[in-house]
Order: sequence, then C-alpha cells, then structure tokens
Amino acid sequence: MDESTPGEVVVEVGDEGVAVVRMRHGENRFNPDTLDGLEAALDTIEAIEGPSALVLTGQGKFFSNGLDLDWLGAADDEGRGKTLSRVYRLLARLLEFPAPTVAAINGHAFAGGGMMALACDWRVMRVDRGYFCLPEADIGLVFIPGMNELITHRLIPSTAREAMLTGRRYDSAQCLEAAIIDRVAAVDEVVPEAINIVMPLAGKAKSVQQGIKRGISGAAIAALEADAESALEFSR
Repeated sequence: MDESTPGEVVVEVGDEGVAVVRMRHGENRFNPDTLDGLEAALDTIEAIEGPSALVLTGQGKFFSNGLDLDWLGAADDEGRGKTLSRVYRLLARLLEFPAPTVAAINGHAFAGGGMMALACDWRVMRVDRGYFCLPEADIGLVFIPGMNELITHRLIPSTAREAMLTGRRYDSAQCLEAAIIDRVAAVDEVVPEAINIVMPLAGKAKSVQQGIKRGISGAAIAALEADAESALEFSR
C-alpha cells in the first residue's frame, strides 16, 4: 500500500507491517509542510493494526539538513515558536515510538536531520555518499537542553564531545567507527538493509516497545517536551 501525505512525504506499507517513510522535499528541511507530512506518516503507522515498524529515509543526496532556516527567518515569532515546538515533539515522538524504527540514511544528515536519525532506534548509512554532521559550533548555535540530552544519550561520550564541539563531518566509515550508525550499505541496499533490521521485530507488542523506550530515553524525551513547551510560550 502506498499512501501520500502532505509535505512531500510518502508512506509505503509493505510486508509484515514495515512502513517505509520517504521524505521527498529536496533537502528535507523542517518547516510546516514537511512537519505536516512526517506527523501524518507517524499517525498512519501508529494506526496499523498488528505488526508494524518504521524505516525513515530521504531521496537523492539528502536524508535531512535539519531546520529550514530560510523559512524560520521569514516567519513571525508565533510561527517560529510553533514550528520549533513541533520539531522538538517530533524528536521526542520518535524516541518513544511504539514500534521499532530505523533511519536509512541515504545522504547528508546535518543538524536537526542528524538528530532525527539519532532519535530512531537503529541507523543504516549509504556507504559511498553523505555526511553526518552537527554544525552548531560553526554556525553559532548552542544546543538546547533536549537536543543535548538526545545527542549525549545516543552517542558514546567521546563521539558526542567531538561531534558537538568541533562540527566534524563524518562519512559512513567514520560514522561506523564512532558508533553513530549500526551498519553501512550500498545505495540500493540502504532501505532493504533497514527493513532487514526491523522486520523480525515488527510483531513485538507496541505498548511494551513504547514502555521500554520511555525507560531507556526518558530524560531526553522529557527535556524535548519541556523545550517544546518553552518554544510555545515564546510564541505567545
């Protein structure tokens, strides 16, 4: 079953309830349209009766380049605050999603796009193209508490320190060595390899999956939810 959702996001539900969510909006930066699509895609997968799992991927040379800074710069305070709040809630939702999740990183995963990949349970990266990068140190931004919790929770301490303080760009081999990702694959095998990871897990009880994830990632989830509330307060 193929189901299109807003914001150039497409959901393809295949065997054993494994849903491949394809972001197809250029650099897949976060703005109201792409967030509409991603939120609708997650709603679709949560509504699946029986086994389910999520594979999240992009198109071409981009997985996601994070926040749409052009859109945010042109928005008023209300629009900016609401959009940032939705981004933080999206990351929290992925962390506690009631099904196994894997990011099939087909290309560049920068800033918030890298964090979205980290919010998934597993990560598979294209072997020959694309970088993972947290560039905040180079663009003059300090990580908000929720993002700080997410990154330091998912990455080993030495990798988190280097990635956050230096803004280093990691290729797939370096990502694997630094334990940012779990596997590498050829371009045509990134999504199939991701499916191979989650398909055997799709039948596990959703409430149990979510409960375990909340136990594992509770601090990061709570911090992101608090950031989301703060962003809304700023917009009022």
